Amino acid sequence: MKKILLASAIAGTVSISAHAQSSVVLYGIIDEGVQYNTNAKNVVNGTNVGGRQVTLDSATGLNGSRWGLRGAEDLGNGLKAIFTLESGINVSNGAFGQGGTPFGRQAFVGLSSSRFGTLTMGRQYDAVVTYVQPVAAYGYVASSTLFDHPGDLDNLGNTVRTNNAIKYGSPNFNGLTFGAVVSLGGEAGNVTGGGGYSAGAAYASGPITLGAGYNYFKNPTGTAGTGFFTDNQNGVSVLGGSLNSGYAAATSYQVIAAGASYKIGPAKFNVAYSNTQYGDAVSGGANAMFNTAEVGLKWEFKQNLYAGATYNYTKGNSVTNASGQTLGDQHYSQFSLVTDYSLSRRTDVYILGTWQKASGTSSTGAPAVANIGNQGDSSNNHQAIVRLGLRHKF
Repeated sequence: MKKILLASAIAGTVSISAHAQSSVVLYGIIDEGVQYNTNAKNVVNGTNVGGRQVTLDSATGLNGSRWGLRGAEDLGNGLKAIFTLESGINVSNGAFGQGGTPFGRQAFVGLSSSRFGTLTMGRQYDAVVTYVQPVAAYGYVASSTLFDHPGDLDNLGNTVRTNNAIKYGSPNFNGLTFGAVVSLGGEAGNVTGGGGYSAGAAYASGPITLGAGYNYFKNPTGTAGTGFFTDNQNGVSVLGGSLNSGYAAATSYQVIAAGASYKIGPAKFNVAYSNTQYGDAVSGGANAMFNTAEVGLKWEFKQNLYAGATYNYTKGNSVTNASGQTLGDQHYSQFSLVTDYSLSRRTDVYILGTWQKASGTSSTGAPAVANIGNQGDSSNNHQAIVRLGLRHKF
């Protein structure tokens, strides 16, 4: 009898120990705010006449509202099985974010090794987001759609995720990390059709952090489930504005991006640059190109109060289509501000705002108009959006 009791006790201990080596965490962010747009899209009799708009919004704040499950199981010898399922939330009406995709933010499973790095499969962020976003203003000042570069052309605001993706991330080698992503396009009869790849690296040492990344995807507007842009909307098409909607027939999408940040005392500032190209963007085969430069600053007045600002300038090159029409020579200046005050470790209030001015000719051949955070084309070349928000993390 004593032997039976002893064996039962040992078995129970082993079971508890094994259970303790696995974990599943429920987490999330609820970010809701009142938003004022000076010149929102307003179409009357087929013409965009613009107009002021006040909305309750949960998608464009300091963080997009979300909830998720994150899990890990210790397999021994520094190896873990991991997974993440993360869904965007529209708090205003209870719907899913990312155009209604149930786990549109992230959905992946994989293995993580302290010696060899991490390998995951599913819907994930590309290498530009992983390695360059942290040194862009969107990454360290405010992860708000209002801080996106115009149209989020370089995807530094992670408007789109990579479907059908196999991703590798290295361990940290004395501050150096690197990785790559391969997306299996999934087109029947065309092994590489709709697919793409990205790679990047980052280095952190003391107050300085550097990051660089590259993205390339074929046929980005391909059929559902195979195109990088297709079914990746945050409720708004990434080709929905006149800034780039004229390039919807592009056969490829490419981004080269790099940035650096430096922290000194209460201040942290950055510089970043990106080059975005749409291959065979118009009839006749011309490539469309955008160059974006950014500077940003974040100042921590005290532990629970900070302010930040960023300015970015985007220039599109002119392209000529088969009909001899010149279009795409467009310029965008954008300035954003934020102030955030923490009420506790998990709850804060903030105010942020963005002003944008456009000039030149859009991708459609019409005069360029403002469009902050893919909220929709303004009726003229300038627009401002101000938001007062409340954020709670759990």
